[in-house]
Amino acid sequence: MSIDDLLEQLGAIGTSPVSRRALLRGGLLGAAAFVLAGGQRRASAATPATASSPATASAPAGKKTATSIIQIWMWGGPSQLDTFDPKPDAGYDYCGPLNSPIATNVDGIRIGELLPLLAKQADKYSIIRSMTHGINAHETAAYMVQTGRAPGERLVYPGVGAVVSLFKGYDAGYRSLIPPYVVLTELQGRFSEAGFLGAKYTPFATGGDPAQARFSVEGIIAPNLSDQRQQDRRELLNKLDGFAQQMKDDPQMKGLAAAEHQAYEMILGDAGKVFDLSQEPDDVRDRYGRNTFGQSCLVARRLVERQVPYITINSKGWDTHKQHFQTMRRKLPEMDKGLATLLQDLSDRGLLDTTIVWWSGEFGRTPRVQWEPPWNGGRGHWGDAFCAVLAGGGFRGGAVVGATDAKGEQVKERPVYPCDLIASLYERMGIDPAATLPNPEGLPIRLSPTAAEGVKTNGRLKELL
Repeated sequence: MSIDDLLEQLGAIGTSPVSRRALLRGGLLGAAAFVLAGGQRRASAATPATASSPATASAPAGKKTATSIIQIWMWGGPSQLDTFDPKPDAGYDYCGPLNSPIATNVDGIRIGELLPLLAKQADKYSIIRSMTHGINAHETAAYMVQTGRAPGERLVYPGVGAVVSLFKGYDAGYRSLIPPYVVLTELQGRFSEAGFLGAKYTPFATGGDPAQARFSVEGIIAPNLSDQRQQDRRELLNKLDGFAQQMKDDPQMKGLAAAEHQAYEMILGDAGKVFDLSQEPDDVRDRYGRNTFGQSCLVARRLVERQVPYITINSKGWDTHKQHFQTMRRKLPEMDKGLATLLQDLSDRGLLDTTIVWWSGEFGRTPRVQWEPPWNGGRGHWGDAFCAVLAGGGFRGGAVVGATDAKGEQVKERPVYPCDLIASLYERMGIDPAATLPNPEGLPIRLSPTAAEGVKTNGRLKELL
């Protein structure tokens, strides 16, 4: 439905002095279009797969499963040596000035020196030090890590968020006005997150910045517009919309009125308040960190409390070809504070057992520092060996899976491929990795590929399940 169609159906063209621009600025159109789309999704959604629908593609009965995933995406690729796989004995050419890893609250596990708060939470998460795919290009590596599939096939596969939205979203009984797949705050643009599943499984990207005084969520919260002013506009529009009043018993008008009501509920009601961080105490916001990443982690916790199945935090700034160590001294403390507080907060609220936190980027960084010009102390792309972190949702904490060599260059023990990690996520979400996906060619495509399909796999993370 176009903006003009929506305006016309809402009776806002020709009879109301409230301009098209004013309605756009007020956020009603974005929210109403979103609600209408959601209603169409719920009404017209087909069974996800003939062989394995959401009702049949679940984990064994009686097995407690996770209900939400928070994906913390280190956009650009974080350095494994400076975070969760330090190599202090490799020397200055590999460690640079960050050569003093710190002990954690789990015996035998050390992590980067700029992560002291996460060091106190190591019993809550496990580190995979042997992630590998061998791809050094952002687009193809991001696609591989988020779909588990090799790039270049004839179909574009959906990412984990879209698959979870398929099996745990509106098709499976999800009824919230908040979308089942939310991205904070912008899409990467590396590939289509929904792939061949189509537009109705694309994520809702909030836009805006939760660290600002008012988190201006696109289509829901308008900048420089108070809730009271928005309510006043609603009342004025209803008074002036004589056509809608005359046709109030018409079935289509009733449907549009319901959509309008839901749209305003997103703007002014309880659903939209999930993005209003002014409801949180100042000390809580301070603990997360008054920056975009920290406040995004806080929003993610609030979305989990509303049982949103999949939330992605896209954290930019990790592609550190130049000034790597200067950037790490700024970015790592922000990440440390936000992620550590998120884990503790979820645990304190009894949510960590049912919420998976997945930390990763598309690859790691070159173990050897590129001191030469033009990099002058940067790290390049490195897909041969990198780290991921898993917490909550039934995954074991306080463990390390796999190992790399003395310089962090190659996996030497228990390689873990993206499809292995993704299949483990599906299992903990109660989604059968052997279930099939609907696709435009009608092929029997499994959620998790097998070695028979030519995909590198080393099995699910049974060490952590």
